[in-house]
Amino acid sequence: MQIVRDKKELREAVAALRASGTVALVPTMGALHAGHMALVREARRHAAHVVTSIFVNPTQFGPNEDLDRYPRKEAEDAALLEAEGCALIWAPNVAAMYPQGFATTISVKGVTDGLCGPLRPGHFDGVATVVAKLLNQVGPDIALFGEKDYQQLAVIRRMVADLDLPVEIIGVPTQREADGLALSSRNAYLSQEQRHAARTLPRALGEAAQAILDGLAVEQALAAARALLAGGGFDPIDYVELRDAETLAPLSRLDRPARLLGAAWIGGTRLIDNLALHPPA
Repeated sequence: MQIVRDKKELREAVAALRASGTVALVPTMGALHAGHMALVREARRHAAHVVTSIFVNPTQFGPNEDLDRYPRKEAEDAALLEAEGCALIWAPNVAAMYPQGFATTISVKGVTDGLCGPLRPGHFDGVATVVAKLLNQVGPDIALFGEKDYQQLAVIRRMVADLDLPVEIIGVPTQREADGLALSSRNAYLSQEQRHAARTLPRALGEAAQAILDGLAVEQALAAARALLAGGGFDPIDYVELRDAETLAPLSRLDRPARLLGAAWIGGTRLIDNLALHPPA
């Protein structure tokens, strides 16, 4: 497995891989866990070679967010990726990604309205811009993203479609702990007590999803989920909403494929999660 940091070296390495098969890209910010490894394993099912990027992207962090304390574990990450059969790690520094004079930002409208969009100003612009750069730099046939960050996945799909980028975007189901908590690099910030309380988030979404499927009015189900989160120690609760699975438009009833999405704070850590819902047959 190679680790490259220079764009010229990256192009040469990817060209060598492409000579013997298709290439998949798994973009990450490092601090890898079993959820990332599931992305790599899925990538290997779809392509001959897997490239994983590790880049903590400063443009998607707000001024009061956790850029400085975001975990950086490149040596550990590299060992995990090598064990999973990753062929190449693209690990540029900030100067390589955003050289002096960099002045371009990609902004995706519509799917960034609501949910995390207004709560994290500039976040999705940073995501769209860095992902577009990574796709251009690596030139993969496919790229894989976790469904846990569902709004991010919707943004990337919209951007790729709108800009006619020649890559297939594949969403991979959320990987979870035994108690249901979605795997996330930010789970490492939780104390033991907070980690115990955090399982209330998937429980609240699961109960709301079942209530909606059983015929309870959507807003009543969402209100019950918010109350359960508050009782479990989450504060503030940013949102619990039912949205169209493709456009992320708000839904007041389950009449099409949908996502139930939640975001809330436990201590100083913000957790997000979501579940797929489909109208009863």
